[in-house]
Amino acid sequence: MKKADFSYYLTSFLGKYLPGQKNASPNTIESYATTFKLLLTYCEDKKKVKPQHLNLSFFTRDTVIDFLDWIENERGCTVSTRNQRLVPLHSFFRYVLKEFPQDLYEIGKILAVPNKKTPKTIVPFLSGEEMKILLDMPDTTTKEGLRDLVLLVVLYDSAARVQELIDLKIKDVRISNPCIITLTGKGNKRRQVPIMDKTKKLLENYINNQKVNDGISKGDNYLFVNQKKQKLSRWGISYIINKYVKMAEKDPKFTISFPVTPHVFRHSKSVHLLQSGVNLIYIRDFLGHCDCSTTEIYARADTEMKRKAIEAAYSDVLPIKDLPVWTDDTDLIMFLNSICRK
Repeated sequence: MKKADFSYYLTSFLGKYLPGQKNASPNTIESYATTFKLLLTYCEDKKKVKPQHLNLSFFTRDTVIDFLDWIENERGCTVSTRNQRLVPLHSFFRYVLKEFPQDLYEIGKILAVPNKKTPKTIVPFLSGEEMKILLDMPDTTTKEGLRDLVLLVVLYDSAARVQELIDLKIKDVRISNPCIITLTGKGNKRRQVPIMDKTKKLLENYINNQKVNDGISKGDNYLFVNQKKQKLSRWGISYIINKYVKMAEKDPKFTISFPVTPHVFRHSKSVHLLQSGVNLIYIRDFLGHCDCSTTEIYARADTEMKRKAIEAAYSDVLPIKDLPVWTDDTDLIMFLNSICRK
């Protein structure tokens, strides 16, 4: 191996392989790059090896596991984040293996590092009434309030991921029938989702009154922008949501015990579709999931549907008359008392 060859392979991986051969999106490449920034920080701070001195032989299975432990324990990240950081490492070393098969044994051990088991979490979502309360908060008499309302409504009605919402351009919205929004999701996969009539009217009013950048065509302008006419960031959207959540919390019917993130809107729309009787297959396509098993988390999350299903299944099984009270059985009481005395 060359000395300090890690930088060569990493540059080739991020700069050529991912965008050229894998056609990875800029967001994916940025996420991968963030992982390697953390890896270089770990190597310099904990292993006392500067980035320019790193070579591939430095990285072993134990090094990778120590790095993941550092992310979880010292940086205070969750197990899910730890597992997410492992994905770019596996992808990188699979690439290196094709380019440099001589080190098959050690790289094979790195690729065998498993994900850490995570506890199954309950999907947080807002009920229909809670969502209505939240959407009633923006003041539509102001330009900013109208933008915020349209943003929140589109985020819910389309079940878009936050990055999909950020990347929306005016040309991605079709107001004429059939009314649809074209979303660009993970891996540059595009899907069209229908929008409801009320959402259509809000969007039509918003777009017609929106001031656009004259330097480019109207359709190429981003749908949601800040005061500088720049597209909103993830932080900006989270700020808008949190602002109205704080206002909604004053309503006694808005009782939630979890943070309302942009993804909660996606969860809420999915559960509401399921509660309305929409087939899981259609919900899968609506959300842009590749596998129906991913969509099944919403079926597991809806306890009210479970309760109704159980009640319907066993309503004829339970006896109508009152069940006997076992404490009236003196023989049983005496038998239990005799066991306790032993």
